[in-house]
Amino acid sequence: MPIQRKYWHFYFIEIIMQVKDCYKIGFVMKPHGLKGEVTISIEDDIPNEIESLDKIFIEQTNGLVPYFIENISVKGSKAYLKLEDVDSTEAATAISKSAIYLPKTERPKSSRGEFYDDEIVAFEVHDNEFGLIGRVVEVTLAGSNKLLSIDREGKEILIPINSPFIESINKSKKRITVSLPDGFLDI
Repeated sequence: MPIQRKYWHFYFIEIIMQVKDCYKIGFVMKPHGLKGEVTISIEDDIPNEIESLDKIFIEQTNGLVPYFIENISVKGSKAYLKLEDVDSTEAATAISKSAIYLPKTERPKSSRGEFYDDEIVAFEVHDNEFGLIGRVVEVTLAGSNKLLSIDREGKEILIPINSPFIESINKSKKRITVSLPDGFLDI
């Protein structure tokens, strides 16, 4: 979809934006109304100033495409957007079920001892007794609990983030230190 805003030069800079340089803030659920508005679902750890955003990146087959926001209304974990150049139900349907991203450079820095889920992907996980367990593949949700999904030689190990097992997370070393109970890795 072409970008028609005066700032077309941003298009050439931002079209090369890659998913690894961005973080997911939600996804387009479905059209809302008849004039191209869409309903989006919002992730938990997005910036509080979502209503002040002027653009988002929507994942499409050719990569992340910037869309400029005309209007946004946030209602809890949902928002209703009107995007430039999305002027019909058909155009809104075309972007439905697509992930929405923002550049990581625009995300507020996490506080000491805190982290965003995607920041710890690929961190090494070490246990005080067993040594290297593996690398974090992703952070998953199981109900209201967040779990580290760790690849240990092709086997998935799940460790609750809010548990006594995690001793420290060192962002600069990209390392998580845990103290697992006996038999935990055998489950």
